[in-house]
Amino acid sequence: MSGKQSLAKKEWLKQRFEDGLVFYRSAERGKCFIEYIPAENAWVPITADGWLYINCLWVSGSMKGHGCSNDLLKKCLSDARAQGKKGICILCAEGRKREFLADPKFLSHKGFEVADVSDCGITLMCLPLNADTALPKFKNCAKHPKADGEGFVLYYTDQCPFTYYWVPKVQQAAQQNNIPFRAIHITDKEAAQNVSAPVTTYALFRDGVFLTQGIQSDKKFLALAGVQI
Repeated sequence: MSGKQSLAKKEWLKQRFEDGLVFYRSAERGKCFIEYIPAENAWVPITADGWLYINCLWVSGSMKGHGCSNDLLKKCLSDARAQGKKGICILCAEGRKREFLADPKFLSHKGFEVADVSDCGITLMCLPLNADTALPKFKNCAKHPKADGEGFVLYYTDQCPFTYYWVPKVQQAAQQNNIPFRAIHITDKEAAQNVSAPVTTYALFRDGVFLTQGIQSDKKFLALAGVQI
């Protein structure tokens, strides 16, 4: 990750702390952290008042297999109980692990249940702290994702540092190859909570249809567009 990418992410985090965002990172070197926020302030189109929403639970490389995910989830749950929250919720994909989303099998093993499912297969899972609690839901715009216009449309935020590097490169590749492409940079909570997609960190559409939440390199994007390199 470059210095500029890291700065963009840190600035995004800094601006969210006033909204109750919590960021815990392992003291060891490596990618091992959890990031969560009161769901009312989450940058996703969900209805989940009284819940904590996990923006990201990330454990990779040499940190895997040492119980780090368990420890991070326990910390989040402890905070949820201390704050009197209804539970915790997070996005994953229906039936399988997708890049930049949580692993549904791991979540199920930890007691999470499916709260709602978007038409594109992205799932909102939750772990209630009380049996009679109403579960969180997607807003209609996220439940039935659709982008206006022909060609490619991308919604993205600065939450993930990789967008800072790759979005301009994809824009340039699209322009050089005469590919219709429109990037919509989401810069505030209100806009994020009303985006026509279940995920706002990176949501790519083509001709109105949701394609992927996976951040595309310029080469991957051109392959997706059917351009031979």
